Amino acid sequence: GLGGMREGILKNKSMDFAIRIVNLYNFLNEIKQERIMSKQILRSGTSVGANIREGLFAESPADFIHKYSVAQKECSETLYWLELLNKTDYITTEQYVSLDTDCTELMKMITSSIITRKKNLHP
Repeated sequence: GLGGMREGILKNKSMDFAIRIVNLYNFLNEIKQERIMSKQILRSGTSVGANIREGLFAESPADFIHKYSVAQKECSETLYWLELLNKTDYITTEQYVSLDTDCTELMKMITSSIITRKKNLHP
């Protein structure tokens, strides 16, 4: 169904985003010599896709909602670190806008998946 298609897109987009975050981590670590925020954003930014993958193999609708809610929280945390990295001049506004746009899009898709699944849970 339609949900299945959205889940597939979300799975791919979250993987692409995780790759961008790994590249950002390497840039921050190697080029900028930044060790603290880079570790935080590596964890939260790659955790989004990991939780989406777990959600795809959820035991129940409640389990799916839980995994996606964790992904949503990690997404929100990633947006925070991106903003902080921009405001402390570790990343340019251009880098920030590009990553923030991707992360916000993921957040919207995750949120809409949660809403859809909750509606199906309580018709």
